[in-house]
Amino acid sequence: MVSSKPEKYSFGTEILRKLVHLNGIYLVLLYEFFGKILTLGVLTVALVIALEAEYFRIEWEKNIPLFDVLFRQKEEKTLGGHVFLAIGAIIVISVFSKEVAQLAILMAVVGDAAAAIFGRAYGRHFIPGLKGKAIEGVFAEFVADIIIGIVYFVLFCGGIGSMWWVVLVMMAFSATITETVCSRMDDNLLVPVFCGFTGEMLVVLLGISSIIII
Repeated sequence: MVSSKPEKYSFGTEILRKLVHLNGIYLVLLYEFFGKILTLGVLTVALVIALEAEYFRIEWEKNIPLFDVLFRQKEEKTLGGHVFLAIGAIIVISVFSKEVAQLAILMAVVGDAAAAIFGRAYGRHFIPGLKGKAIEGVFAEFVADIIIGIVYFVLFCGGIGSMWWVVLVMMAFSATITETVCSRMDDNLLVPVFCGFTGEMLVVLLGISSIIII
């Protein structure tokens, strides 16, 4: 999430990295306006291209112009976060209901960006046992997840029903906890899958079949 000391790049580079990460929002728009099948097709093509680029970057140690500076030290010999985000997006879109999948993707990209930027800029209180995890970043992620969820429901659903409030809050909580405790595995994969699973289970348990505006 956030670190008190940058690895090898500046705070400005971190912001640039997260701005690129926010391109995941386009997946939600693509899904909303062009449907599930087309979105999965685009994602699959993008994933194949990304894997080919990663092959040359990792196996042949070839630099990728303009993008090489955005890779963290731990990603120099492993797949980049964008690959895991694409895989995570494919999973949630394929398996979960539309609203849950879209929320999961939004939380994965917006919440992560908020945690990294606010945590690095304003992080003063770090959680014991979780290296580089600032309470300020954790709080920023949870709030950002709630806000982006509200924006989503207002723009695409006309509002949010009482039961969907439960789903939204619990998905935001799941995304925040997953992002916070994740250190060895890639959160770009775990966050959308775990918070999406949480949301889908609640949809089933609460018997939600459609967006009901209250």
